[in-house]
Amino acid sequence: MSALVSDLMAGKVVLVVGGTQGLGAQIARRAAECGAEAVVVSGRGEDKGRSVAEQLTSLGTKGGFVKADIADSQQALDLVEQVVQTFGRVDAVVNCAATTSRGSLVETTPELFDQHMNVNLKGPFFVMQAAVKDMKRRSAPGTIVNILSISAHGGQPYLAPYVASKAGLAGLTKNVAHAHRYDRIRINGLNMGWTITDGEDVVQRTAHGATDGWLEEASAKLPMGKLGQPDEIADFVVYLLSERSGVVTGSIIDWDQIVVGGYD
Repeated sequence: MSALVSDLMAGKVVLVVGGTQGLGAQIARRAAECGAEAVVVSGRGEDKGRSVAEQLTSLGTKGGFVKADIADSQQALDLVEQVVQTFGRVDAVVNCAATTSRGSLVETTPELFDQHMNVNLKGPFFVMQAAVKDMKRRSAPGTIVNILSISAHGGQPYLAPYVASKAGLAGLTKNVAHAHRYDRIRINGLNMGWTITDGEDVVQRTAHGATDGWLEEASAKLPMGKLGQPDEIADFVVYLLSERSGVVTGSIIDWDQIVVGGYD
């Protein structure tokens, strides 16, 4: 890793919400590798969270874990406050926590709809609220990256509540970016396409009846011959968090190999 890349997050206190596994954990590790002063991950799984925190510490940063369920607004607010109390500030936030449970318009119960809204939209809303308040209190610049979904453009019929929540977060990302641009707080979003994670393998097997070999078959049908890779996404997210991404704010970036609006 070059000196430039290894210093991308130098001196920054980073919070990765939903960083105890999968893509979130990969983003946290990459922030640590890029010189962050501290990287805190949050989630509901204490064993996983503490394991990731130990990995982060071994990479030379101050690793931390806060157990939190951001579906509870107060826990979302308290999460940021705990980071600020421990490290004095929060410089960069990644909202990566999400639920992807299936439900069509006609099948979705009010309880399932609320679950998606609480985790995928309300939680990030109050995490951003608390983080922006800290940044403004210190008159300091900051960065936030919200992990969205390419499905926010419309998505599959079986993802109705998920699409509603992620489309809402995309709009919120732009709203907050516009509102706080003169505070030098940059907020961007990443519309993640089909990506291979441990969680995705479980979803494919349980929700879609996939069997061994599904990944190879699916990859062969895609333009680039592979699904999205967490390490590549992590690189890009850390870049957006860093000062090297310059003045970019309010951008919703499609991270996918399917071009929305293109037709064959």
